[in-house]
Amino acid sequence: MNPAPPLQTASGRAALAATYRDALLQDCVPFWFPRSIDLAHGGFLHCLDRDGTVVDTDKSVWVQGRMSWMLLTLYNTVERNPQWLQWAEQGLGFLAAHCFDTDGRMFFHVTQSGQPLRKRRYAFSESFAAIAYAAHARATGSAASAQKARELFALFTRWNFTPGLMPPKFTDVRPQIGMSPRMITIVTAQELRANLGPDPGLDAWIDRCIDEIRRLFVKPDLRAVMESVSPDGTILDHFDGRTLNPGHAIEGAWFIMHEGRLRQDQGLIRLGCDMLDWMWERGWDTEHGGLFYFRDVHGKPVQEYWHDMKFWWPHDEAIIATLLAHELTGNEKYARWHQMVHDWSFRHLADPVHGEWYGYLHRDGRVSVPLKGNLWKSFFHHPRMLWYGGQLLTQTPLCSCT
Repeated sequence: MNPAPPLQTASGRAALAATYRDALLQDCVPFWFPRSIDLAHGGFLHCLDRDGTVVDTDKSVWVQGRMSWMLLTLYNTVERNPQWLQWAEQGLGFLAAHCFDTDGRMFFHVTQSGQPLRKRRYAFSESFAAIAYAAHARATGSAASAQKARELFALFTRWNFTPGLMPPKFTDVRPQIGMSPRMITIVTAQELRANLGPDPGLDAWIDRCIDEIRRLFVKPDLRAVMESVSPDGTILDHFDGRTLNPGHAIEGAWFIMHEGRLRQDQGLIRLGCDMLDWMWERGWDTEHGGLFYFRDVHGKPVQEYWHDMKFWWPHDEAIIATLLAHELTGNEKYARWHQMVHDWSFRHLADPVHGEWYGYLHRDGRVSVPLKGNLWKSFFHHPRMLWYGGQLLTQTPLCSCT
C-alpha cells in the first residue's frame, strides 16, 4: 500500500479520507458481509480464518453488540443501506433472544445457537449492547431501543462503580482498580449522547471518569498512564501493578480528545495529547516499528510472554489518536507519528489477497496466526478506525491549540 498522504495539505487530507473510505467499503465490509451472517441461528459468526472460512461457530456477546453498532453507525452516518440495517437488527435479535441471563446481566460467550458458555465478572457485554441499541434508536426512531440502551448503561455503571457489588478478581489483600471501566464509560456515554440526544446524566459520567483517569491513572512525573492502580492511585510495585498497555492508554487518550473537541475544551485536549505522547514514547518499537503490547512502567521485565507482539487494535487506535491530535493542535509531530503508524500497519497487518487485517504479528511484523476473527477480533476496531478517520478528515477542525 502507498504511504499515507500528507496531512498538511488539503489534497493530502482528501486523498487520505478517500483511502480510509475505500478501505472501509471496498475491503473491510466485503470481507465480513454477508459471510458472517448466521442464517440458521441469527447473530454473527466471527471466528474467521484468513480467507473468511469459519473456524469456530461459538459467539462472543461483545462481538454481537459491537458488530451491530458498527453496521448501524455506518447506516446512520455513511449510507442508509437497508442491508446494513437488516444485518444489524438480526444481531440485536440474537442478543435479545439468547445473551441475557435471568438477573439482567449478559453472558460473554455462547454457542452458535445461543446456549450460554461463560459469564464474566465484569459488565462490558452490557456496554457494547448499549451502544448498539442507541444506534438502532437513531436509525429507526425506536423508543424501545432507546430505553434499552439507557437501561444497559445504568446496569453497566452500577455494576462497575458500586463498591462491593462486582466480585473481586483477587482477594482484598491488595485491592486494585482499572482504567478500563472508566474509559469504556466515557465512550459509551458519548455514543448514547450522540444517538439519543443531550443528557446531563451522561455528561456527569464522562466528567467523573475523565477526572478519575487524570487523578489516579495519569502519572506526569513518570510520563505514563497506568492500566491499574490501588484505589488511591498508588502504583503497586508488582508485575500487574507495573504493567502498561500503550494501545489501551492511547485509545483512552483519543476518547478524551474527542470530548475536548466537542466541548472545545483546551484542557481535555491537552490531557489526551499528554497521554498519547507518553505512551507513544513508551510503546513504539524503534527497532522494528509498531506498538508493543505491554511494557513495564519502571523498565523491568514484563511477565506476559506476548508483551512484544503487535496486535491489530492498538494500531487502529493509534491511527485515530495521532490523526485527531494533529487535527486539534496542528503539531507536525502528530502528522509524522500518524504516517509512521499508518504506513507500518498497512504494510504489515493488511492482507492484499483476502482483505481485512491480520490480528496478531510477531515483533518483527511477521504474521503469527492468520486469523481475521475470534472472540475479541471482529468487525469493530478496524472499521471504526476507517470510519472515524474518514469522518474526521472531511470536517473542519473545531479548534487549534499547542
